[in-house]
Amino acid sequence: MKKEYDFSQGQRGPVLKVPPGKTRVTIRLDDDVLDWFRQQVDDAGSGNYQTLINEALRSFMHRKQESLESTLRRVIRDELRRSG
Repeated sequence: MKKEYDFSQGQRGPVLKVPPGKTRVTIRLDDDVLDWFRQQVDDAGSGNYQTLINEALRSFMHRKQESLESTLRRVIRDELRRSG
């Protein structure tokens, strides 16, 4: 390292502080899912894919969860429709 670099006042940790109400996490997403969210932001011309993922998760949280029976019936109908 060059002598002119002075890190005596440096601090360890993230460069940007996490805003109040947010938590930094590590999550593994499938490539196709992440690509889809990034494409949505790209198509819109600007934005943040992480914000879009957050909004999608919040929407899922607030929507009324259907019963297991309803879910199974919907999935079976969709699969039967696809198989012809």
